[in-house]
Amino acid sequence: MEDDLPTVTVRLWRADAIVLFDWLMSTDLDSVPVTHPAQKQALADLLSRLEWAADTDVTGSTTEEIAAAQQEVARDMGW
Repeated sequence: MEDDLPTVTVRLWRADAIVLFDWLMSTDLDSVPVTHPAQKQALADLLSRLEWAADTDVTGSTTEEIAAAQQEVARDMGW
């Protein structure tokens, strides 16, 4: 990411970060439906940023931790 480009800071719940990181790592971005190539690039950028900036407890989550995070995020979804 270019240092001279404007940025935003987004705070995520740890469980959301784990779920997103796991999904992005296991998803073929070429198969994700997009309406503009920038959408796919933004997902790839998000993955890179999670890899670079997230705590190791997110990027190094175990299978059990991922399952627990998925359950926590899915709780009380209402849909």
